[in-house]
Amino acid sequence: MTIVSYIFLIIGAMFFLLGGLGVLRMPDTFNRIQAGTKATTLGAFSIVIGVIFGSVENHLDWIPKLIIIIVFIAISSPIGSSTIAKATYRSKNIPDNLVQDDFKKRGENQ
Repeated sequence: MTIVSYIFLIIGAMFFLLGGLGVLRMPDTFNRIQAGTKATTLGAFSIVIGVIFGSVENHLDWIPKLIIIIVFIAISSPIGSSTIAKATYRSKNIPDNLVQDDFKKRGENQ
């Protein structure tokens, strides 16, 4: 189980690294949100799963708490990223290469 735990921890660290690089390399806020949210969510899931596999031998009481952490991340990450995207859109900091503008059709660009 320790080897499986290490594998998940390394995968999670790689997702965090790629998410950080994506935030640095992407040209605008919307792309940065996407890169950061997707990669860090998968990274956090992988790290928590790695901790679950590592705690099976000694700390069985940690597993329900770690599952609650996964659920909280799964709920809060999309809410946070959509809030940042909407605030960016309302600040009129819209990139020139925006292909589809759903808010403009509904009259929310105010």
